[in-house]
Amino acid sequence: MLDTSIKFECRQPAGLSAVSGQALYKTTLDMIQWADQQGFHTINFCEHHGSDDGYLSAPLMLAAAAAAVTENIRLQPNVVMPYYDPIRVAEDTAVLDLISAGRAELVVLGGYVPSEFEMFGAELANRGVAIEEGIAVLRQAWTGESFEYKGRTVKVTPQPVQAHIPIHIGGGVPVAARRAARIADGFMPMFPAAYEAYQQECKVLSKQPYHRGSVTSLLNIAEDPDQAWEQLAPHALHETNCYARWQAQTGVTGIFEESTDAAGLRESGVYLVLTPQQCLDMISDCGDEGYIMLHPLVGGIDPEFGWNSLRLFADQVMPHLR
Repeated sequence: MLDTSIKFECRQPAGLSAVSGQALYKTTLDMIQWADQQGFHTINFCEHHGSDDGYLSAPLMLAAAAAAVTENIRLQPNVVMPYYDPIRVAEDTAVLDLISAGRAELVVLGGYVPSEFEMFGAELANRGVAIEEGIAVLRQAWTGESFEYKGRTVKVTPQPVQAHIPIHIGGGVPVAARRAARIADGFMPMFPAAYEAYQQECKVLSKQPYHRGSVTSLLNIAEDPDQAWEQLAPHALHETNCYARWQAQTGVTGIFEESTDAAGLRESGVYLVLTPQQCLDMISDCGDEGYIMLHPLVGGIDPEFGWNSLRLFADQVMPHLR
């Protein structure tokens, strides 16, 4: 069955954001609580640090807040592993799993923004090792048994509800895809083409791919897509330019390219604004092998835009997916 997901970045770009920080986080939790009641599958909480637009920096904390106001939806905070002590991540995730009654997942990332690595005193060149070691520590920690870590005796309590908390690896390069096939439960590709390397490695390992390629990553629904795009465009441009500048610092390739051309950005398909019927047609063309990720608060857009998008999807698209 198609996985219906919603992502939150909690950006507040100067001159574009329509609400205060306090109001933005309240809106985010209100949307998550509503999505839980509508039958959405997953909430993804993004992570970046030191961004001028206030990008979400504490996804595990926001996920815990969401756990307290939901009952069914899966909670999927991103964790840029090189920035953290994996023991701390293990403890925080275990508590998140307890608050949510077993609905926690993790998307483990390597990171790519040099200023963030400097901020945390981490080494960009060691991010692959940090992911490999970090995931191994998480798995061992959640058993509740004592073990040795860097010469220290460690015991993580309390234990999570889930005997096996799903861990996905996110990324856009073949090495990340192959690593996900080897040591993770799934792969979250930065763009659809990256998923092919994951599938190939799973085949080599005689392993069934857990997470499927996405239909689209950044979607909103509107009765009049042209009118909605005019409202969305400056926010989408802010977001894509921010990602493009981060990627350029380390030569990372992805779906984002720096641009001032709103029409060109729309034509690229990175951000889709579709009518409910267009969305259903797209899903029909792609089948149920994937997931849809809605992005209702793109780049600090007025929350009412996001609410309209979510409600249209729930009212006119979701009934056809069941």
